[in-house]
Amino acid sequence: MDPVSVNEDEQCFDTSLPSDLNALHSQMSQCHLCDLSKHRQRVLTGFGNINAKIMFIDAFPSMVEDESGDSFSGRSGSSLEKMITKVLGLSLNDVYLTHVLKCRPSHQHTILESELSSCKPYLFKQIELINPKIIVTLGELAYNSLVKGENSFEQARGQKIPYEGKILVPLYHPSHLLRNPSLKKCTMDDLINIKQYLN
Repeated sequence: MDPVSVNEDEQCFDTSLPSDLNALHSQMSQCHLCDLSKHRQRVLTGFGNINAKIMFIDAFPSMVEDESGDSFSGRSGSSLEKMITKVLGLSLNDVYLTHVLKCRPSHQHTILESELSSCKPYLFKQIELINPKIIVTLGELAYNSLVKGENSFEQARGQKIPYEGKILVPLYHPSHLLRNPSLKKCTMDDLINIKQYLN
């Protein structure tokens, strides 16, 4: 697939953000740039290996994640953990995981472009600082938040996409796989390909 461009609207890059990951996480944890900060219990800044070769990007924290602070909690989180450990053969300490939105949207809340624009600078700074070899986006919203182009999520899903000197691989979100178990086989194939890219 042809290289894709960063989805670089004017607010995506903030040169004033810290160039230290801990300082960046500290700034994120105190963020009140949008109304999502009014409903959250915590900010899911991101966690894992700061030198990870592979970075997973989810769309936003779930209610379970917001309550526990653990992105591998709940059925969806448990499924993601199994994808990483049992299929990719990695430890959770080998990867870095973050979200496009760092705060949980309120119940039945439609994601607003202004909320995405507030969080995207943090995400792009994390990508810059972690500098992974492979970026795995989980679901359509995470994919569309990173790239712009003619290829829909369904067209791009599972593809090895050149992305800013890295490899981007969009996958179905674990929660989508729980609702649609027939898609697990193709996702397993996608994960096997990702394992090959890592090696």
